[in-house]
Amino acid sequence: MTDTPRRPVAIVTGAARGIGAATALRLAQDGLRVAVLDLEEAAAKSTADAIGESAIAVGADVSDAAEVEAAVARVTEELGAPTVLVNNAGITRDNLLFKMAESDWDAVLGVHLKGAFLMTRAVQKHMVDAGWGRIVNLSSTSALGNRGQANYATAKAGVQGFTKTLAIELGRFGITANCVAPGFIVSDMTKATAARIGVPWDQYVHDRAAAIPVRRAGQVEDIANAVSFFVDDRAGFVSGQVIYVAGGPRN
Repeated sequence: MTDTPRRPVAIVTGAARGIGAATALRLAQDGLRVAVLDLEEAAAKSTADAIGESAIAVGADVSDAAEVEAAVARVTEELGAPTVLVNNAGITRDNLLFKMAESDWDAVLGVHLKGAFLMTRAVQKHMVDAGWGRIVNLSSTSALGNRGQANYATAKAGVQGFTKTLAIELGRFGITANCVAPGFIVSDMTKATAARIGVPWDQYVHDRAAAIPVRRAGQVEDIANAVSFFVDDRAGFVSGQVIYVAGGPRN
């Protein structure tokens, strides 16, 4: 195993806003160079600009193999070989099963599962070459089942199995793979959920927080902090784990 890079290069997908943006900012604070990747490069630019010269914005559809390969090649050329990957990109297409369109199923699994697969496949070779790497995948408490989210719950459960398999396959190369599963987090995605079910946002937050043992809603920084732990060298003996960042226990 070679020495850990002084300033590792991280790719954070879905990093234009929300959890992804908070994670990119946190990793930059930790001393990493960060590629802020999102579907549209223009959308990712504000996050990259907030970080400064140690970050670049990259546009790519994570469910498209050619775009993923091109994005990783660009990151390697402009920032250096990536040895940290945070698979955060995600979408929702919520509906009850009997109303769910096949296209909505395919879109959600394409971004969450295929996207994580394609990004990891493209980046792991750089980790293997370095003899060190960190993969952090974003799951959700919805992996345990959630009404109206058959597609999303399936994708997020799949991410957990994917993570555990990566830990087994890649551990010998000094690479860890772990999973962060957020509970209720204040974000654009949860605001969209409240709008979809017709509940005023303030009421939605109040009701959800009341059911959480710590009696507050989660913030994007809570998730970024958990990702930061998994990326740190001090977590080098932690791999294949799923941590629920949900303000209380989950099974």
